[in-house]
Amino acid sequence: MATVVIAAVMAPSFITIWVATPSADDVQQRVRQRTDSLGVVLLGEDEVPTQLAEAVVATEDESFYSHRGIDSIGLARALLYDLTNLCLCQGGSTITEQLVKDVYLGGSARGYNKLKELVLALKVEGVITKRQIMADYLSEITTGFGRYGVTSAACAYFHAPLADLTLGQYALLAGVTQAPSLYDPTVNPKAAATRRSYVLAAMVADKMITKDQAAAANAEPVLANGPGC
Repeated sequence: MATVVIAAVMAPSFITIWVATPSADDVQQRVRQRTDSLGVVLLGEDEVPTQLAEAVVATEDESFYSHRGIDSIGLARALLYDLTNLCLCQGGSTITEQLVKDVYLGGSARGYNKLKELVLALKVEGVITKRQIMADYLSEITTGFGRYGVTSAACAYFHAPLADLTLGQYALLAGVTQAPSLYDPTVNPKAAATRRSYVLAAMVADKMITKDQAAAANAEPVLANGPGC
C-alpha cells in the first residue's frame, strides 16, 4: 500500500527528475571532494567497525540492507504526515538519501530537492555497495560543532582510533549524528548519555547485542582519555 501511495503521488515527477539528474557514476568522486574540503578521513568499506554500522542501522535506517535507497513505508508515513499537517516536516530519509543530500544537494532536501534526493538515492544504490555507502556517510556526516566524520569524532571524544572503540563509544557516535548540536558529549554529556542508551536499546531490540552488553556499555564514561589517535 505504501508503495502504491508513493507511486501515485510522485511517478510523473520521478520520470522527469530521473532524466534531469546526474547518473551518480561520480558519487565516489563527490564524496572524496567533500571529505577533502572538510579535512576528514574517507573510510573504505572495510574500515567501518561492525558494531558502529549496526548501531547506525538500528538507530537511523533499520531496512538499510534490504531497501534500494528508499524506505517506501517510512516515506509513505512521512508523506502522509506532511499532507495531513500541510508542511514539509518529515523526510523519512534513508542513510543513502542523507549521503545524497550532502554530496549532490548541498545539504538541503526541502521541497523539490526531496524528489531529487529520492531519485539520486536509487541511482547511487546501483553504483556502489551498501558497505561503501555506509563508509561514505560516516566519513562526512556532521558529528558535533564544526566537526565532521566519525574518525575525527572518535579522536575528539575518546582520544582513540575509530577501530579501537568500545560498544558504548560506537553507540554514542551513532547517536550523535541525529542532532549533533544537542548530543555532542563535549557540550551536553547528559543528553549524549541518554541518546547512547536509546541506541543501545535499539540494538537490543534488533538482537544485535544482549541486554548485558547494553548495560555494560551504558556504564562506560561518556568521554574518555584514550591512548591518542
